[in-house]
Amino acid sequence: MTQKEIVVLLLLVVLCGVVAAASPQFLSGANIQNVARLVGTYGIFSIGVGIVIMTGGIDLSVGSICALLGVLLSMMLVEWGWSAGVALVAVIALGAGLGAVHGLLISRMRLQPFIVTLCGLLIYRGVARWYTDDATAGFPFGASFPTLEWLTAGRLFGIPHSLIAFLLVTLIMGVVLHRSVFGRYLFAVGKNEEAARYSGIRTSRIIIAAYVICCGLTAVAAIFIAMYTRSISPSSHGNFYELYAIAAAVLGGCSLRGGEGSILGVVLGTILLQVLQNLVNLLGIPSSLNFAVMGSVILIGVLADQQFSRTRFGGAVRVG
Repeated sequence: MTQKEIVVLLLLVVLCGVVAAASPQFLSGANIQNVARLVGTYGIFSIGVGIVIMTGGIDLSVGSICALLGVLLSMMLVEWGWSAGVALVAVIALGAGLGAVHGLLISRMRLQPFIVTLCGLLIYRGVARWYTDDATAGFPFGASFPTLEWLTAGRLFGIPHSLIAFLLVTLIMGVVLHRSVFGRYLFAVGKNEEAARYSGIRTSRIIIAAYVICCGLTAVAAIFIAMYTRSISPSSHGNFYELYAIAAAVLGGCSLRGGEGSILGVVLGTILLQVLQNLVNLLGIPSSLNFAVMGSVILIGVLADQQFSRTRFGGAVRVG
C-alpha cells in the first residue's frame, strides 16, 4: 500500500469508529447491507471515472449516462419486449459506444475532456427527457423479471450482488491497471502524453480505451440502479453521480493532473465517502448538506494532493 492509501485506510477506520459511537444503528445488519449495496453500485462507476482521471482526463457525463441508459433499459424490457439478456448486452454496448465517442473526440479531434463530457452531460439527459416527454420511466406494477431482479437486487449469503459485482470489477481492473502493459501505458499517458507518444505508445488508443472502460462500467452501474429503484425520472435520476465518482477517486489518491492513482485507492475512497453519507443520514443532518460534504471532500483531496506533491518535490531538490 502507498502512503496515501494507508492514510485513507486509517481515516476510514477512525470514521467508522466515530459513526458507530455516534449512532449504534450504524452496526445494524440492515444498515450495513444498505451501505454495502451503495458502495458496490457507486464503486463500479467510480473505478471507471478514476481510470479516466489517471489519464489526465475527466468525465462529467456519468450521471446523465445513468439516466439515459436507465430509461432505455426500461423501454427495452417493458415496451419493446426484449429479453433480459439482449437488453443487458445492448445497454452495456451502448455505454461503451458513448465512451468510444468521447475518446475519439478527445484523442483525435484534440478537444478538452471537460468540454466533451460536459456536452455529454447535457445531451444525454436532454435526450432522456425528450424521449420520455419528461415523464418518469420504469417498471409498472406487476412487471416482473425474476432472473434480472435477482442478479441486480438480490443477495448471496447476505451480500448484495452489487457489492459482489464491484469486487469482481475491482479484481479485474486491478490486474489490468497494475499488472499489464496497458496499465503502464495508461500511467505514462497521464504523466506526460507527448513524451509517451514519442516513446512509441499509441496514446490515442489508450485514451479511447480509458473512456470506453469508464462508460462501460457506468452502464453496468446504471443497470443495478435502474433495477433497484424501478423508477427513472430523467430530470433527476443520476444527478451529481459524477461528483461522487470524482470525490471518491480524488479522496483515494488519484491526482487530477493525471498519472497517479490506484484501484485500491478508489475503493477506499468510495467506502469512505459512503460512510460519510451514512453518517449524515444517521445523525439527521439535512440531506441538502450532502453536496457540501462532496465539495469539502474534493477540496480537501486536492489540497492534500498538492501538499504531497510539493513535499515530494522539495525532498527531491534537497537530496540533489
